[in-house]
Amino acid sequence: MFPYPEQYRVASPPLTTALMVGWALLSHSLLADASPFALYPLFLLFPLVIGLHLYLIWLAKGMSRLDQCFYALVHIPLAFVVWTFTIMHVNGNAFY
Repeated sequence: MFPYPEQYRVASPPLTTALMVGWALLSHSLLADASPFALYPLFLLFPLVIGLHLYLIWLAKGMSRLDQCFYALVHIPLAFVVWTFTIMHVNGNAFY
């Protein structure tokens, strides 16, 4: 189906993080502050990133599993920071 399915599989967590940012920018410009329609997908995307990393670790074999663990160890905290700021961006001035 895809010419390089392994590369697409490995790139899925950062692409999900990029989707988080894109969704936050788009939904904040179109919807009201703290709109549930804008927030609920964000609440699901970070656990999806963690799940994708666990899937990549499970799928890997041998030394590649250690590489996937290091990849998750680096990307998950960065994705958490991005996720926190996207939620803050979508909330806007709702806390004032």
